[in-house]
Amino acid sequence: MQSSIIILVIILYFFGLFVISSLTTGNNDNTTFFSANKESPWYLVAFGMVGASLSGITFISVPGDVGSTQFTYFQVVLGYLFGYFVVALLLLPIYYKLNLTSIYEYLKVRFGTISHKTGAFFFFVSRITGASFRLYLVAIVLQQFVFNELNIPFEITVVISVSLIWIYTFRGGIKTIVWTDTLQTTFMLISVLLSIYLISKSLDWSFTDFINSDELKSYSKVFVTESLLEKNHFYKSFIGGMFITICMTGLDQDMMQKNLTCKSLKDAQKNMIIFSIVLVIVTFLFLLLGALLFIYSSRFNIIIPELNGSVNTDLLFPEIALNSGLGNLIGITFLLGLIAAAYSSADSALTSLTTSYCVDFIDLKNKSIEYQIKVRKRTHIVMSFVLIIVIIIFKNYLTTSVLDGLLILAGYTYGPLLGLFAFGIFTNYKIHDKYVWIVTSLSVLIMIFIGNLDPSYLGGYKIGYELLPLNGLLTFIGLILIRRK
Repeated sequence: MQSSIIILVIILYFFGLFVISSLTTGNNDNTTFFSANKESPWYLVAFGMVGASLSGITFISVPGDVGSTQFTYFQVVLGYLFGYFVVALLLLPIYYKLNLTSIYEYLKVRFGTISHKTGAFFFFVSRITGASFRLYLVAIVLQQFVFNELNIPFEITVVISVSLIWIYTFRGGIKTIVWTDTLQTTFMLISVLLSIYLISKSLDWSFTDFINSDELKSYSKVFVTESLLEKNHFYKSFIGGMFITICMTGLDQDMMQKNLTCKSLKDAQKNMIIFSIVLVIVTFLFLLLGALLFIYSSRFNIIIPELNGSVNTDLLFPEIALNSGLGNLIGITFLLGLIAAAYSSADSALTSLTTSYCVDFIDLKNKSIEYQIKVRKRTHIVMSFVLIIVIIIFKNYLTTSVLDGLLILAGYTYGPLLGLFAFGIFTNYKIHDKYVWIVTSLSVLIMIFIGNLDPSYLGGYKIGYELLPLNGLLTFIGLILIRRK
């Protein structure tokens, strides 16, 4: 596919986002930027959250992992579903009752200022790295298939990517994102369905032929139940997936900020439940797409591209869509889906980071309106630069798949948040607030040590996604030790 066509698609796509941004800017005040004046229709938020939750990682890395893990990732997805119900029925009522702008204000109400800022700090680390992972994927694909040919350095690609996000979010904030997420989710769903159809057609298959094929059966193992020592055993994957959702959605300002723009608690709960069911179905479609990609590459001897000297299955989908001769339609379809997937999560991350910094770390409430807006805009710019720097670091040092890297990192950074919120919700204890940062830091350091132990030291046991609840439990125990009598 010609670079000129790819660039034209990108320009037209962002032109559409800029149009939406100009129509949804509102009053350019902080209330609009942070909470969309709590006027978002629940069904709009639910549909848009599908794209924000999937991101470029689901779009590329989930299909790419099918070659080595088959459909076993679906065990984690089933855990996600249960976790979303916990968020809807347990956490959302607390946030709405307290009328929070940042969910970490709950920790200030429950424990004190240090707990509040500690929770916000761990969100910062989690969301900066998570958003960078997602943007890194789209930047790598654009670099590999477009900008290398034009002799444009990777660093410039990253600057362009983040700058485009900043331009269409710096005024309207979360109000703009609720609407742009709807457009981006639409493009993503169209992309995965059209890709499955076009690749199946190139193999002379109907969708029914594909589902019934022997080739699919060789990739379709879902449940791992043979040995609990395995990293992706069902119980470990399901429980880990449940806690990943509770933390990466329910304890994450990025995802909760959209839910808190709904008009009422009931609307927010409807949004969460409907969205979770749709998300499970869509994720399964991506697994089917992954199997189809590997079947196609095997049939036509397509070599999986390398990155930093090693084979990288994250690049298989773009290789087939853009370079295998299937035509411009699938290339354009892929590009629209990839950009939509990556930016639907990255733009909200930039906004939530700005919100958290302004609400959790700076006391803006007693300042003038003009000063509040000025600080918010400056923070938005600074957060953009931070994302650029972290993405460039990933380019030089990341050695694992993006999906695996993201979930491993979540086990370390969201664990303290899980422990803090669980202790606040399920106990009546007060704590010595000044020691909270020590407890959470020690918990992370201990889990990093355990997570990197050779399985031989644990009797062959391989630690997987259960790292997150274990980290939360360790933080919970630490908080018991610093409770006040």
